[in-house]
Amino acid sequence: MVVIDEVQMLPEILNEVHWLIENRGVSFLLTGSSARKLRRSHANLLGGRAWRYEMMPLQYREVEGFDLEAVMVSGLLPPHFLSPDPVAELRAYIGDYLREEIAAEARSRSIPSFAEFMRVSAVTNGELLNYTNVARESGVSAKVVRAYFEVLEDTLVGFRLNPWRRAKNRRLIETEKFYWFDVGVANFLARRTPRLGSSEFGKAFEHYILMELRAWNSYRALDLPLAFWRTASGLEVDFVVGDFDMAIEVKGSARVHDGDLSSLRALCGEQTVKHPLVVCLETEVRKTADGIEVLPWNIFLDQLWMGHYGP
Repeated sequence: MVVIDEVQMLPEILNEVHWLIENRGVSFLLTGSSARKLRRSHANLLGGRAWRYEMMPLQYREVEGFDLEAVMVSGLLPPHFLSPDPVAELRAYIGDYLREEIAAEARSRSIPSFAEFMRVSAVTNGELLNYTNVARESGVSAKVVRAYFEVLEDTLVGFRLNPWRRAKNRRLIETEKFYWFDVGVANFLARRTPRLGSSEFGKAFEHYILMELRAWNSYRALDLPLAFWRTASGLEVDFVVGDFDMAIEVKGSARVHDGDLSSLRALCGEQTVKHPLVVCLETEVRKTADGIEVLPWNIFLDQLWMGHYGP
C-alpha cells in the first residue's frame, strides 16, 4: 500500500498512479482537500479505478464525555476538539489555512474581501442562499460570491442542502441552503459563542445534528437524499431523510411545546412519513397522540448509529 497525502498539489502524479495500478497491481491510498485543482489541471481522475470516501469531523459515538455546549465552540475537528485552547486553534486554522489557501483556490487578489465573505457566509449558515445579500455585505459582486461558494464546496469546507421540491398541495421554496463543514468553524467565523437557551445555540444545534446525519449517511454508504422542507407560507421542517424515511425538526430547547410541531404535522398531513421526529434537549422520550416522537438528542444519535432508522 502506497499512501500519498495532498495529492492535488501534484496532479501529474495521478498518471503514474494509474500506470502502477494497471501494470503492477499497486494499491494506493490518496488523500486531498481540493477536487478543484485536479479538475482545473485536467488531471487523471482514475475513473473506475478508485473508490471515494469523505472524512467528516468527529461524531458523537467517537467521543467520550461529550459536552454539547463546549462542542458548539470547539467544533469536532480533532485538533480543535482535543485542544486545551480550541479558540486559539480555530484562530490559527482560519488565519493560516482558510484565509490564505482557500483564498488562493478562489484566485482572490483581495484576501480581506474573501475573509469578509467567509464571515458573512458563516453568519448566514443554514439560511436560504441569497447571493445578492451576501455580495452586498461582502463588498463584492453576486457573480464573485457564487464563485466563492463553489470554491468552499470544491475544497470540502462547505456544502449545500437542497430543498424538497415535490409537493402534492403546497407551493414549496426551491432555494438551497449552505452549511459550513464544522459547527465550531462556522461559529468562530460568525463571531458567535452559542450558549444554552439562546437563539444562536438553536442554530448551531441544528447544524450539529445535520453533521451527524451526513456522517451517518456517508459512513454507512446509504446514499439517502438529505433535504429540508419549506413552504412558501413559511412552514419548515429542518431535515427530510430519504423518501420520508425520517422528517426531523430540531429544537435547541429543554421543552417542546405543541405549537412547535405545526410544520411537522403539516408535512405528515401531506406525505407518509415513516419516522416523524423532534430532536431536542428534553430528557425523556415521549410520543404525541398523532405519532410524533420527541427524542433527547443523545438518544436519537444512539438509535441512529445503531441502525434504528434508515432503509
